[in-house]
Amino acid sequence: MNKLLIGKINLSKIDKTKLFTGEKGIYCDIAIWFSEEPDQYGNNLAIQQSTKKDEPKIYIGSAKFYMPKELTPTTDSEASDLPF
Repeated sequence: MNKLLIGKINLSKIDKTKLFTGEKGIYCDIAIWFSEEPDQYGNNLAIQQSTKKDEPKIYIGSAKFYMPKELTPTTDSEASDLPF
């Protein structure tokens, strides 16, 4: 089953010295951590720029599962109150 995740990456936190050029562009190695329990903002994923063992971790973003807002059905009486 496919699931959509949405998130944000703070580009100002990326260590540009760790970027590298590949055949099709400039790349940044990342690690993505999944948590069963969401944090206080509803995020299930933490995105970290890959570093060596002795280097400090660089957290650059987070993401959460996309949950579309469900439409609430209207009753006939509610529908008759609509202006169109």
